[in-house]
Amino acid sequence: MAFAGLWERFRWPDETVTRSFTILTTVPNSEMAELHDRMPVILELQDWPIWLGEVEGDHAVLLRPAADGLLRVWPVDRRVGSPQNKRTGAARKHRRIGRRGGRMLAR
Repeated sequence: MAFAGLWERFRWPDETVTRSFTILTTVPNSEMAELHDRMPVILELQDWPIWLGEVEGDHAVLLRPAADGLLRVWPVDRRVGSPQNKRTGAARKHRRIGRRGGRMLAR
């Protein structure tokens, strides 16, 4: 599994080099749509040569949502979404106890 990405290296007049990278996103598949309004473009192994320009092909057709069932989804502690929480264990699986305000609650 690989994410579709773009990178660039820019050399400034003072010879400083800035490297930048981005991961491309697309509309979510039906599983991810419950969590977010977009998802990374996930390239299938057979599409890597096209994406990397090793063989001819249409890059635009690769910018599609991943098939349902490719990724696993489970509830995690709400603290996972905050950069203030550096503790390990917040990302471990939690028992789902319900929903409130459209967000999944976990304990």
